[in-house]
Amino acid sequence: MTQTEAVVAQFNELQNGEKRQVTVGETAVLLIRHDNQVYALGAYCTHNQAPLVQGVIHDDHIVCPWHNAYFNITTGDQQEPPGLDSLPQYSLRIEDNQVIVTVPDSAAGKRTPDMVQYDPAIDPRTFVILGAGAAGTHATETLRVVGYQGRIVMVTRDDKLPYDRTTLSKNYFTGKATKEKILLRSPAFYEQHHIEVQLNQTVQNVNVNTKTITFQNGETLIYDSLLIATGGQPRQLEVPGADLQNVFTLRSFADCERILKSAQNASQAVVVGSSFIGMEIASGLTQKGVKVTVVSPASLPFEKTLGAELGQLFQQVHEEKGVTFQMGRKVTQLEGAGAVQTVVLDNGGSSAAQSVRLPADLVVVGIGVQPVTDFITGIDLHPKDQSVPVDEYLCAAEGVYAAGDIARYPDWRTSDSMRVEHWRIAAQHGRIAAYNMAGKPTKFRGVPVFWSMQFQFPIRYVGHATEWDELIVDGDLNQREFIAFYVKDNQVLAAASSKRDTETAAIAELLRLNQMPTPDELRQGQFKLIYPALLSN
Repeated sequence: MTQTEAVVAQFNELQNGEKRQVTVGETAVLLIRHDNQVYALGAYCTHNQAPLVQGVIHDDHIVCPWHNAYFNITTGDQQEPPGLDSLPQYSLRIEDNQVIVTVPDSAAGKRTPDMVQYDPAIDPRTFVILGAGAAGTHATETLRVVGYQGRIVMVTRDDKLPYDRTTLSKNYFTGKATKEKILLRSPAFYEQHHIEVQLNQTVQNVNVNTKTITFQNGETLIYDSLLIATGGQPRQLEVPGADLQNVFTLRSFADCERILKSAQNASQAVVVGSSFIGMEIASGLTQKGVKVTVVSPASLPFEKTLGAELGQLFQQVHEEKGVTFQMGRKVTQLEGAGAVQTVVLDNGGSSAAQSVRLPADLVVVGIGVQPVTDFITGIDLHPKDQSVPVDEYLCAAEGVYAAGDIARYPDWRTSDSMRVEHWRIAAQHGRIAAYNMAGKPTKFRGVPVFWSMQFQFPIRYVGHATEWDELIVDGDLNQREFIAFYVKDNQVLAAASSKRDTETAAIAELLRLNQMPTPDELRQGQFKLIYPALLSN
């Protein structure tokens, strides 16, 4: 194997905690000096190729600036999702104060984590993962990473191997990602690591008392440990005409394909719901030349999640691109001869207002999801939403764990019961559940993170706040470059930002450490000065 060697820095010029991107041959390399040692790793996050030189270092890891994956500085091993792969580590030596890095000419930008081999003679147990979304996928691979050598069965209703669902309403919908790039792993990967993936399989019942899974086709499966990660089912419009053709929800790859096919012959569309999924679809359809109207009973997009100030900003971003809004209104009926042609709205609660009729060649409904848990016997589901209550280890019953959209878990910061429908939190859940299934007790102490890109306007959100007393804005909302801190009872619970990626990665880490600056310090605009000092402690 040929390789390239280069002098990339002078050792005494590198400061502890410093990171620097250099090039060896044609390969980008990230140099990090930590505790008077220098390490050479792949320069880009293995999830979406974010430049890690813009990330944040704390203790033994670096935090990706875009979506907050964590990588070990000394080994390149991934410690937190998103993404599944670790960073490559390159050979490095220091001679006469020169930092010399050697890189194979065939160097890849990522590497598959080391996994144990399946050996039923060593471990005859069967672990079952219900669901092939973020939680199920991360749990499945983590089991092999942490040393479980027994049988793994992953069950999914989908007809495809695990794929990145967040890409559907983002990059794939706008044509920036291909079908091949959506798949997380190849069929050969699952075969190599002896992971049985059962596609097109629907669960009829899980009896946690007998540890038996019954499928719709009549087959049964006995498990030793089970992770339920079945996610959510999109809520449907319950109005006359909701069963007309060209009325869609978006949850799966097949849903996305149907919407895109319909959009090819559409000139006007109605998106019902001003959630992130709805607004991303509005952005994607508009960029495909379809005139879009967003309908929502809320007064502003994202008002419950991000507040009125940011909701107004998002609406403005969309209106600048031609999206129109019917806020404060509900759909009462869909009309059409076989396929939808008209969306009928109410009067918005005002007797003086008239109902509205919107022409539509297609309708996309994004009004939330309902946890898919109706098949479970032996666990008392939460009365509010039929989610699965779990403890801090994500355990729901003996040998049974729940993760992702269906899991209601205790917030380690506030002890409040919470359920978060974020893709990354599902991935974190899956990873922690796998540790516990494998007999390595680990508490869940993750910080929710989600992101969106609409008309080239990026938003990052870290933490979780359902209500707040104050919104402290660092930056300028009008310039669309800011961090907005959500404060409740004099504690920062969450932050939303745009074009402040490195600082947002720092916020994620500070929230995890429970070391956020005080609201008083943030009001004085000291965050940029404070967070490096906090992280260096």
